[in-house]
Amino acid sequence: MAWVSVIIPTYNRAGWVTEAVASVLAQTCRDFELLVVDDGSTDGTMEALAPFRGKLCYLRTWRNRGVAAARNLGAAAARGRWLAFLDSDDLWRPEKLARQLAYLDAHPDLEICQTGEIWVRRGVRVNPPSSHRKVGGRIFLPSLARCLVSPSAVMISRRLFWQAGGFDESLPACEDYDLWLRLAWRHDIGLVPEPLVVKRGGHPDQLSRAWGLDRFRIRALLKLLKEPELPAPYREAVRRTLAEKCRIYAQGCAKRGRLAEAAHYQALAGEAGEGGAPLSLTGTEG
Repeated sequence: MAWVSVIIPTYNRAGWVTEAVASVLAQTCRDFELLVVDDGSTDGTMEALAPFRGKLCYLRTWRNRGVAAARNLGAAAARGRWLAFLDSDDLWRPEKLARQLAYLDAHPDLEICQTGEIWVRRGVRVNPPSSHRKVGGRIFLPSLARCLVSPSAVMISRRLFWQAGGFDESLPACEDYDLWLRLAWRHDIGLVPEPLVVKRGGHPDQLSRAWGLDRFRIRALLKLLKEPELPAPYREAVRRTLAEKCRIYAQGCAKRGRLAEAAHYQALAGEAGEGGAPLSLTGTEG
């Protein structure tokens, strides 16, 4: 049984995923299994991965179900104590797994940690904005404004992953923001500060480039308000963040002529700001 299960979800990235796989197979730590979840690709991904036959477990779905479902499928097939996710457009430096395992061995109270990153945009290294600076410990409050945990940098115990329920497959985007927040108010998240992940961005199929992602973050925040044990200071911070994101999204809807949707989110912002209990959203996924 492998100590770490590495899970790479991919969809129509035949030209990228082979590089991601190669970066995993180049790890100095050898105690891992590698699972590639092909989420219904139609671009020859299966053929591109053929040279790696025998070095990975290839799982394929016959329709595209989304990255949350793909990661969960890989986690369900995993046998390792630890899960490590790698997006198919990112890369690992060779010592990534070894450094995280050593860190977790030195911090036996932790069940999740992440590493630092190198950011590359369209082939050029860039400095991440200071607002994305990673921190360790109980990072719930700073994570409300924006996601401060990267799937490609995480190592999490399989037990904790499933205890939290895995990724929410109803969210087509921001599923990572949702999961890390659900974990971060209960658990410390460790940080190996070395940049051990190469995060490659700027390409057209990145979900993070799309407009309107805040509506999925809003759903994640609404879910948090349903947590009966969420401490009062955290609950108040969630409400403030919810109100702000609703206002911003409402403004974006209004600029695009989506006036009914804008009015709905503006009203929701008012309810959150007044300390009400808005716990559901309907008819706003357009």
